[in-house]
Amino acid sequence: MPSIDVVIDLTYDECLAYYAGSVANVRTRSLDGRRVVFPAEALRRVVTRDGVHGLYRLTFSPEGRFQRIQPLALR
Repeated sequence: MPSIDVVIDLTYDECLAYYAGSVANVRTRSLDGRRVVFPAEALRRVVTRDGVHGLYRLTFSPEGRFQRIQPLALR
């Protein structure tokens, strides 16, 4: 399964739009500069009362569908 490492730095208030479903996808950049899009609902697995801050590994199927988000280093 392909994976991409990304830094996510969102406050709790910024996460609310994603969490409430008003925003469908998160757009960010990988550590190597690639553009990455994944479902906003994935943030529900990692959001805290401080938001989402840290380095995460996103795992995708061979077809490119998002499968998992895994924290690697939290800030």
